[in-house]
Amino acid sequence: MYVPLALPFATLALVLLLSSGSIAAEVDATAMPGEAVLTLDAGNFSEVVTKHEFIVVEFYAPWCGHCKELAPEYEKAASVLRKRDPPVVLAKVDAYDESNKELKDKYKVHGYPAIKIIRKGGSDVSAYGGPRDAEGIVEYLMRQVGPASLEIKSAVDASRSIGDKGVVLVGVFPEFAGIEYENFMAVANKMRTDYDFFHTLDASILPRGDLTVKGPLIRLFKPFDELFVDSQDFDSDAIKKFIEVSGFPTVVTFNADPTNHKFIERYYSTPSAKAMLFLRFNDDRVETFKSQMHEAARQLSGNNISFLIGDVSTADRAFEYFGLKESDVPLLLVLASTGKYLNPTMEPDQLIPWMKQYIYGNLTPYVKSESIPKVNDQPVKVVVADNIDEIVFNSGKNVLLEFYAPWCGHCRKLAPILEEVAVLLQDDKDVVIAKMDGTANDIPTDFSVEGYPALYFYSSSGGNLLLYDGPRKADEIISFIKKNRGAKAAAAEVTQMDDVEEEVTSSTPSESVRDEL
Repeated sequence: MYVPLALPFATLALVLLLSSGSIAAEVDATAMPGEAVLTLDAGNFSEVVTKHEFIVVEFYAPWCGHCKELAPEYEKAASVLRKRDPPVVLAKVDAYDESNKELKDKYKVHGYPAIKIIRKGGSDVSAYGGPRDAEGIVEYLMRQVGPASLEIKSAVDASRSIGDKGVVLVGVFPEFAGIEYENFMAVANKMRTDYDFFHTLDASILPRGDLTVKGPLIRLFKPFDELFVDSQDFDSDAIKKFIEVSGFPTVVTFNADPTNHKFIERYYSTPSAKAMLFLRFNDDRVETFKSQMHEAARQLSGNNISFLIGDVSTADRAFEYFGLKESDVPLLLVLASTGKYLNPTMEPDQLIPWMKQYIYGNLTPYVKSESIPKVNDQPVKVVVADNIDEIVFNSGKNVLLEFYAPWCGHCRKLAPILEEVAVLLQDDKDVVIAKMDGTANDIPTDFSVEGYPALYFYSSSGGNLLLYDGPRKADEIISFIKKNRGAKAAAAEVTQMDDVEEEVTSSTPSESVRDEL
């Protein structure tokens, strides 16, 4: 059976990266005793945020391992930053707490930890794009709270500002005035969370490029590809496009370097096929593999494929998500709307020919599936990729299917509720309650699973799949099944459903519909 892979690329990046004004004095009362980080919630969030021209807020979940790793570094940074001039306030919100759900939704928190930089009392919000160690947090935020672009006055300034980490923009001007300078500064202010901006009157002090130019000119420095690119188009939209295109690597690197995180996020958010090569970066052939990936990207540039090379040592979440084995590296993985394609234990000279076979349509998609259970007699049935047609689409029954992840807290809370529903409906032979581990099985593209848990209903009469987004209560779920079950069900069975509903208590607390990936 062929099951095409569902590709929630926009949220996929978050899964993989989780492997990654004046200050009002009285707000310090919001901090817990002995803590420099303010604790915010739905009750005090607006009041505190509106008092600040600049505040940083971490949205976390108590069970999140990466949040726990960040906590001491975040606290150290907060204790340093609150003493700076101007002081910078760091705060945190428990986004897993149901009472803070509106804040989580408002600030588009799709994974943990999510750090937001909030300016102008809440009117300007951007994502934090810096390191996660205390020293890096302090350095990054001090740049954010100061001018959007800094002047480079000497070769020493240039050497210190333009290193081999990240993308740096330098505006070269004959004078710091005029529409070109104003547009450059406006774009710098909007894009400062992701890029470092500088300006200078003297191109001769810059480390690369034509040192005689007088400007106006924008020089983009980068630690990859051709190392620098110039542009003389100062239209605001043109500047942004220049930065986004020229400042993005031909082949994205997936490793522990936080400066690559924004590239990884954009890589998975781009609507294209994904070619990902995973290997150990201490492999003697790593440079040859990198060369082959760049050459593949060049030769296949017109085929809407994005390329990435990842270090296995930092890609454990990727391997877990895609169901890969370290014993298969070097491994080339292509994810596309037509499916998933694997080339394990490959050699560098096999890379380009194999990619061309993918382009020609000569490869067979790989479907990740757990083994079909030999015994499946529990109230909640187990579905895997290899039996989803049999249990869901071809059974002729009304099926409620949960997609879950073993690490998902909301899934664990939902489990006894689904068990209760299944037990109460076990005498109704026309209804099936089932579950599928979305991390161990490829999810058919019929389903749009962007987070866990996700509940879908397929009626005995066929038709469209229905997403259940109601309260997580047994009586609500049973009512949903009754309302949407197929016409095939007998009237006696409907009466039975009514009787079941009377037995269900409504004491189960309601939860948000699903965890974000």
